[in-house]
Amino acid sequence: MPTARVPRPPDRELTPQSARATLEQRPSDIHPSRRARLPTSGTRCVNDYAGPVKLFSCDNCQQTLYFENSRCVSCGVAVAYSLEASRLVQLFEPALLCRNGREHEACNWMVTVSRDADLCVSCGLSEVIPDLSDPANDQAWRRIEAAKRRLLYTLFALKLPVVSKAERPDGGLAFHFLKGTAEEPVMTGHENGVITLSVDEADFAFRENMREKMGEGYRTVLGHLRHEIGHYYWDVLIRDAAPLANFRALFGDESASYEDAVARHYGEGPPANWNERFISAYASMHPWEDWAETWAHYLHMIDTLETAKSHGLTLRTPSKEQGRGQIAMDDIAFFDFESLTSGWNAVTLAMNSLNRSMGMKDAYPFVLSPTVLGKLRFVHELVQANRA
Repeated sequence: MPTARVPRPPDRELTPQSARATLEQRPSDIHPSRRARLPTSGTRCVNDYAGPVKLFSCDNCQQTLYFENSRCVSCGVAVAYSLEASRLVQLFEPALLCRNGREHEACNWMVTVSRDADLCVSCGLSEVIPDLSDPANDQAWRRIEAAKRRLLYTLFALKLPVVSKAERPDGGLAFHFLKGTAEEPVMTGHENGVITLSVDEADFAFRENMREKMGEGYRTVLGHLRHEIGHYYWDVLIRDAAPLANFRALFGDESASYEDAVARHYGEGPPANWNERFISAYASMHPWEDWAETWAHYLHMIDTLETAKSHGLTLRTPSKEQGRGQIAMDDIAFFDFESLTSGWNAVTLAMNSLNRSMGMKDAYPFVLSPTVLGKLRFVHELVQANRA
């Protein structure tokens, strides 16, 4: 099937390496009062959310911007996301922008100061991409990369290990975005650190058709990536580690035949009252899928609650759930599971109510049973224990 690896860039008068050297020799444009810092696996953690981290703004005019912006919509200056600063910054050196941003206007992340690379950390994880000479592939690739950057934003915020296969061939992470054919369809999945995604999933009509066929309440590119990265972190954090016994007590024995589970799920459907024990019908198929669905859901919670907190939302809650009649997102302690779930209940109730007011389906079509909450707590405690 036609695929294209990211080509090498042509020679430039100003290269990322020379621009990087310039940046290292003068005060940082990101932090004018001190020199540029070397990156870590992420400069924020869940305990650091004391202010509006995700409400991005322009350094030049303070206009509020989206995470995906590459230019200020008010004053017009170029902006880019700095992993070191964990925010959008004014882009003074164009050569420090990821090559996919410079050549394709498909990325708004900066390359990191300490890496001898012309791709940002996110784009550098994409080992295989579709043939971009096909306009449909090009559009799909852009959407998928945008979703991947949002995925990585959360992983870095949680200080989870993110290591590429180029850095660690055995145990590293890579992404393959492929276009299938009728003869050779692409199966979305994970194997040995490689996450494969069919680019058709970036097409709304295709994805909505599949969602209806599969009886799913929710299906997005970001959801796919969060699910598959869950399989990767099961290998990294659980497979050969102490939490395996606790995992089996909650999710079941992962050594049970996966092939038999797939045949049973698609032949017989999910068990009766599956929503009492699983976050989704798909999660009921096998312990591995239960884990990945629960992991993805936890990332949904963290990212959405951070957004709500950055906007300073205050929501009314039933008095039986809270001692008071409202909950302020600023009060959420991301390291505390009870605080997270209380905030999540308030936010999702408001989200669904707003959607219903617009005549739309629920934005959050899930029910968190006590059993599911226990599984989410397991994910939460595992993440907290493995912050880099």
